[in-house]
Amino acid sequence: MITPTTHAAERVGPAFSNDGMLRARQKTRQAICDIATRVTPGMVEEDAVTMAKQILVDSGMALSWHPTRVRFGRNTIKPMKMASEPGVVLQENDIFFIDIAPRLNAWEGDGGASFVVGEHADHARCASDAERLFHDVRNIWSTRHLTGEALYAYAEGAARKMGWELNFDLPGHRVSDFPHAAIHKGSLADLDVTPSAMRWILEIHLRDPERRFGAFYEDMLLDDEHYR
Repeated sequence: MITPTTHAAERVGPAFSNDGMLRARQKTRQAICDIATRVTPGMVEEDAVTMAKQILVDSGMALSWHPTRVRFGRNTIKPMKMASEPGVVLQENDIFFIDIAPRLNAWEGDGGASFVVGEHADHARCASDAERLFHDVRNIWSTRHLTGEALYAYAEGAARKMGWELNFDLPGHRVSDFPHAAIHKGSLADLDVTPSAMRWILEIHLRDPERRFGAFYEDMLLDDEHYR
């Protein structure tokens, strides 16, 4: 495991706990799966968001430091800080992604993944490539110990070779005992040291060059043992 540095960007708060962070991550990933199983064609995006929030609350987590997002179809190309076009309905052959940031007690969770409904080869490839590129970049981090800046430079080039655009409006960020923003607000893409495990969220948002759809995957930077 890449151990924490003394870099100011990697400080933690008084409640930080590796076990706590891993529990928050596990419940976050489970919530993503639970939400996805309840998203169906014909659903309006706003209703999916309401449903996702209820699942988080029912699982014992708090709605936390960024909005709960479920984005359908053409809204999947938008930067996260841009509001969705209202009233978008999930079609029979479509793509959607989930992006949640719940809190379990003192510890922040953050996760995202993309899903497809029906049959659409480009949607399926984009969703698969977002997750594949996440793990490709994570492997580079684990084996070559690149800086955050270098990891995103690599990700941009790899995305282009796959035929996608990498959205740099989602450049990765800290995660910690809540609130991480009191410790560090900078992005992973701007980090000039090798990021440590259990400190950073790697975000991959791929967009179709024609801006028809996109796919998203994010998770905590961790060693392979946590992904088996």
